[in-house]
Amino acid sequence: QVQLVESGGGLVQAGDSLRLSCAASGLTFSNYAVGWFRQAPGKEREFVAAINWSGSSTDYADSVKGRFTISRDNAQNTEYLQMNSLKPEDTAVYYCAAGRFGGVSAYRTQYRYWGQGTQVTVSS
Repeated sequence: QVQLVESGGGLVQAGDSLRLSCAASGLTFSNYAVGWFRQAPGKEREFVAAINWSGSSTDYADSVKGRFTISRDNAQNTEYLQMNSLKPEDTAVYYCAAGRFGGVSAYRTQYRYWGQGTQVTVSS
């Protein structure tokens, strides 16, 4: 049974930093590209960042470029999202996802497995 479990969310002030983690089990993690998506109230789930199986390739949404960094540790079956200079518009539930494909992708349909999400709230 595949499980993705996010952690690290919380309530912070604008300008603060958070690091999200996503622990994977039940799959050969190094065979999967992984990514982060987020969903704010009343909005569709949107792409945030993605990283390929080896960590050699990444992609980011324009809204987070230069502030967020995605990484992974295949030995620990974990991916991370370092979020710096947080803004109120970053407030959302953040989901990690895994998909077995080459490269990186911003498309939700490419990802087969999803976590339950972790809430990030940024106050102004």
